[in-house]
Amino acid sequence: MNILTVGGSDPSSGAGIQSDIRTFSYFGVYGFTVITAITSQNTRHISNIEPVSAKNLRLQLDSVLSDFHIDAIKIGMVYNSDIIKVIYSKLKNCHVPIIVDPIIKSTTGTTLLKKNALDYYKKMIVPLADVITPNKYEAKILSGITNVQKSAKKIQTLGAKSVIITGASISKGIISDFILEKNTEYQISGKMIPIRNHGSGCNYSASVAVSLAKQNPLRYAVRTAKKYTYNSIKNSKNIGKGVRITHQQDSVEKMELLDSINDFKQIKNVYKIIPECQTNFVLAKKRPKTLKDVLGVSGRLVKSGKEIMTAGEITYGGSHHVGTAVIEVNKKFPNIRSSLNIKFDPKIISKAKSCGLEVLSYDRKKEPKKSKLKEGSSIKWGINYALKTKPPDVIYHKGDVGKEPMILVFGDTPNDVIKKISKMT
Repeated sequence: MNILTVGGSDPSSGAGIQSDIRTFSYFGVYGFTVITAITSQNTRHISNIEPVSAKNLRLQLDSVLSDFHIDAIKIGMVYNSDIIKVIYSKLKNCHVPIIVDPIIKSTTGTTLLKKNALDYYKKMIVPLADVITPNKYEAKILSGITNVQKSAKKIQTLGAKSVIITGASISKGIISDFILEKNTEYQISGKMIPIRNHGSGCNYSASVAVSLAKQNPLRYAVRTAKKYTYNSIKNSKNIGKGVRITHQQDSVEKMELLDSINDFKQIKNVYKIIPECQTNFVLAKKRPKTLKDVLGVSGRLVKSGKEIMTAGEITYGGSHHVGTAVIEVNKKFPNIRSSLNIKFDPKIISKAKSCGLEVLSYDRKKEPKKSKLKEGSSIKWGINYALKTKPPDVIYHKGDVGKEPMILVFGDTPNDVIKKISKMT
């Protein structure tokens, strides 16, 4: 999954392309960058802005677009009309989601879009947007209208397919975003944190770009972006002498699982071992009691041609079946905290045994009727039926009526699981 961000460079990494790269990495996607301007800024002020030349910008875009597959594009700071014209000429025929984050003024008050470039912005950048994400101030500048609903509709007439006005309303500690899609409008709300910060707008739009690149609906993208942005403000750091810089507090476990997911995707011909129900990869806390103690992918690892995509986010409670399996195994073998499911293949089972792995199985046809009728009980029954005195590396079953055959690979860590799969496949 690859996303291109086109925008300004921020040496503080609070906003701009550096911030976008941090967001893309958090969600496990690869980020390409095209720089429109080099800013000299910190948490207190912007002291200088040097826009790149039209020639340099054109060459940057050509370099990326001619060589790489791009799943979505985010456009941030564009600064002047020359930059706007080049971006429009290069991206007007792109057929991937384009997310536009209007960058008009910085948190510290510096103008980031020249006044004489505003008309070009409306005519060339706004029409590129599958989604545009202005805040209330930016929406007013683009539309000339204060009323949020009317402002969004005006921006839509300029060519943007969908409009998200962030921070559209605030009431009793709740902040709401107004969303206008083609034929519907709605609000999505969340808790507000009254902290002046640097980077939340970039966090929000970059998160939306990730969700749309993964072909999630806009409503899902907004909910994910709000949660991500809320956490980035909550965990913001006062590392300079001015405003706080947004930050995501990643757990070691999440980064460990994310790294192994990326390793899994790189296994040769891995798409061939993805089952019809797709794959999930989990990592549990020590002594997990419920699914809320188990990290997993909220969607799944999905086969798309010969590539594997992460459909959803890595979150606690993200997997039901594989999460339940690892909880049951962990009760008897506390060192085992990770698992992944793959497609059943007798050749894989045979190879696992020849590699000296501990391979167990159970017959779903022998499952008691009471267990079959109780939601979520089949995995618990099967795992406990299969468990012996030695910790398992593999547990499999050959399916039943309406139940796909499956292989579960277990390990102490996600990396341990990857090593075993590499041996078996």
